[in-house]
Amino acid sequence: MKIALIGATGYVGAALLEEALNRGHQVTALVRQPHKLPSLPNLSAQQADVHDVARLTEQLRGHDAVISAFNPGWGNPDIREQFIAGSQAIIAATKASGVRRLLVVGGAGSLYVAPGLQLIDTEGFPAEYKEGAEGARQALNLLRSEHDLDWSFLSPAALLEPGPRTGIFRLGGEQLLMDGENPGRISVADLAVALLDETERPQHIRQRFTLAY
Repeated sequence: MKIALIGATGYVGAALLEEALNRGHQVTALVRQPHKLPSLPNLSAQQADVHDVARLTEQLRGHDAVISAFNPGWGNPDIREQFIAGSQAIIAATKASGVRRLLVVGGAGSLYVAPGLQLIDTEGFPAEYKEGAEGARQALNLLRSEHDLDWSFLSPAALLEPGPRTGIFRLGGEQLLMDGENPGRISVADLAVALLDETERPQHIRQRFTLAY
């Protein structure tokens, strides 16, 4: 497939890039600093600004799928506003480009821990992640009202960690997956496996899904 990958140099994006290339896909990596990416077969690195909808539209045109690992950065004081604005721009550019398939990596904060209660709204949710998690929750809400795209939104387990690629994990839907009494975990490499599986063999069209060991 021809895949446009937004945010390919980030923590999640780098794992997605490696997994996609290892599967033989042609990847256009859309990043702020293309020089950070090595020269590899099937990889084209392009400088991109997600807020420039017109240019991003042209960069996305002709691909089979768009994968977004966009994140303004956890240290960004305006992370919530920029997450929402960037997500709106990515959705608009994908629609304008003619690509129907959009896959987005979000956060675990919007997963449900009880009926009507999302993780982000619980008392113990870490304050340092709240603004970014709220941005990701709003990005999911934007997609839920989107009927022109075949979108999927992947929320990782509560603990997203470095670790090996096993290819063995559980998939879930709207609820936070647990490991007994503890929150579930997943390696970033296996998150990439799940998202590329979904890209190749769609099972969650216009749905959010999650995963954990």
